[in-house]
Amino acid sequence: MSAGESKPLDAKLADLRARLRPLSRAIVAFSGGVDSTFVLRIAREEIGDGTLALTTTSASMPARELDEARRLAQQIGARHLVVSTDEVAIEEYAKNPINRCYFCKDNLYRICHEHAAREGIDVILDGVNADDLGDFRPGLDAASEQSVRHPLVEAALGKDEIRKISATLGLPTWDKPASPCLASRFAYGTAITHESLGRVERAEEVLHEMGFREFRVRFEDDTARLEIAPDELSRCLDEAVRRDVAERIRSVGFRRVVVDLDGFRSGSLNEGVVRAPR
Repeated sequence: MSAGESKPLDAKLADLRARLRPLSRAIVAFSGGVDSTFVLRIAREEIGDGTLALTTTSASMPARELDEARRLAQQIGARHLVVSTDEVAIEEYAKNPINRCYFCKDNLYRICHEHAAREGIDVILDGVNADDLGDFRPGLDAASEQSVRHPLVEAALGKDEIRKISATLGLPTWDKPASPCLASRFAYGTAITHESLGRVERAEEVLHEMGFREFRVRFEDDTARLEIAPDELSRCLDEAVRRDVAERIRSVGFRRVVVDLDGFRSGSLNEGVVRAPR
């Protein structure tokens, strides 16, 4: 166990606050997820009005996630800038190579830098946490190239710890399921288009409306492969629910609907991916 891992939570939180307090102004790359919401909350408390939340919105971000990001920023009391972008217009991204996330994050951080220059801000923060360093995340290379700081990594805070502190702070995201962009529903090498992203978003909205909480709709051409959290899988397989799910998802543009009996697993598309050493 590292020294960072052995520190109590209150000490880690104090460390995080101490790292942010000297900053006069900062942009937080803000998605509305567990980690960036936590960073925004602490940055707002320590930096005050010098904190700017920046969210990019595109076809890869579900409308409900953008709405939630707006609500969270308002609740935290941070100034919030929403910038429209189009990752699909980036040729390398649309081809969906194994390092697709690099091109997405590179685009995000360039936008952050553009607005930082306009605002006279020289620090960009994101929500990468200590656990993320052990996963395949090409976006970290873009962050390194563009000098983006990872305050949660600096304070050695992992996901479970962030959820625990978020709960004590009363943040509604403390138990929010992971919500990566819609492009993560496509197997590497499958081209990404506005139309296919729209189909996935509409299919996932069906599951949201039916009360499912943690899932993914994996895009496989004319087939929607559903990964449902194990504790919700039995409900999905109930005959009446199954028929309703299948009918409603076919109505949004898929010809076939299949259920993955292994259930939902975060990062399943990275299974078997060999991570290059950093």
